[in-house]
Amino acid sequence: MVARLPVASDKACLYLRIVQAHGVGPVCIRRVVEHFGSIEAALGASIAALERVEGVGRQRAEAISKASNETAWQRELEAAASRDVHIICIDDDEYPRLLRHIPDPPACLYVRGRLEADDGLAMAIVGSRRFTRYGLEQAERFGSSLARTGFTVVSGMARGADGAAHRGALLAEGRTVAVLGCGLSHIYPSEHAELAERIVGSGAVVSELSMNTPPERKNFLPRNRIIAGMSLGVVVTECAQRSGALATARLATEYNREVFAVPGQADNALCYGSNALIRDGLAKLVMNIGDVLDGLGEVGQLLTQDSPEQSASPAPVQVARLNDKERAVCACIESKGTSLEEICTGSGLSAAAVASTLTMLQIKGLIVQRPGNIFATRGPSG
Repeated sequence: MVARLPVASDKACLYLRIVQAHGVGPVCIRRVVEHFGSIEAALGASIAALERVEGVGRQRAEAISKASNETAWQRELEAAASRDVHIICIDDDEYPRLLRHIPDPPACLYVRGRLEADDGLAMAIVGSRRFTRYGLEQAERFGSSLARTGFTVVSGMARGADGAAHRGALLAEGRTVAVLGCGLSHIYPSEHAELAERIVGSGAVVSELSMNTPPERKNFLPRNRIIAGMSLGVVVTECAQRSGALATARLATEYNREVFAVPGQADNALCYGSNALIRDGLAKLVMNIGDVLDGLGEVGQLLTQDSPEQSASPAPVQVARLNDKERAVCACIESKGTSLEEICTGSGLSAAAVASTLTMLQIKGLIVQRPGNIFATRGPSG
């Protein structure tokens, strides 16, 4: 055994073992841990017991069992320590709260810099790698405006809109988080090395991939789910008909997040995708930060209140401001408290959809969670 490096919690080290298992992805890990009740029990389970978990099968069961005794996770800790990276798991307090409730959250995140509780108030900005000057200006403008308003700006540090969004947040001296599609031993694109250092100083650069994973096309689409999952909503500044930004917008919709789009030139092919989102009613048209705050409903109202006394009291429930899932969940919650199981039954939504919606309602200040997975509407005094 090598000496334990101060890079990860004991729980994260356990998750790291199963993450290193060949062919075992986030959905499989979540099912296994939920089935056995804890990561410790999952790693101690027999191959036969693992096979009984939905979607695991013999090959994955053997991989998980083998991972319990291998030392690849120790090499990951050493690689992380050499780059000043720490590794957090889904059970750690530092793990992004919203991200926990997507269907396939990363079991572990590699973090260079620091994630903070306030990063729960985050907005993603995405757009095209092929860009116009207008697109860059809008990404930087919204990045700066959102950061000044108190949002953490999340993007992918790619060329074009992503880099501009991060730079806008930095210009406003705000927080920003870059989610990479490669391991943190690499910076991609390489010309953003200086930008990455600035982001680390004002937020974090993160990835779910092992330290030495190179930049590969296959990893960028899965990365987009983290960008959407960490955020309250997504602002699409400019994108063509086929674009990773559109994929991020679709994921945001699936995760019950708000989607916004900046209108672009009608005959510019680089704006077809973002304009189509508006045309088809899949995104709200935004021209400035006020439009974003208005689209966020209660969250936006709280951020625009003038005094600490006002902001200490959550805005009342305004049914017109809630989407269908939020209305369905709110209708099931009583002031005296309602259990998670009762909410699932009453709303007719899946457990994952209910969990995500409850998180959004808590962030909006409309409900509170009590011990034992009990949720209650929030009164005027909080």
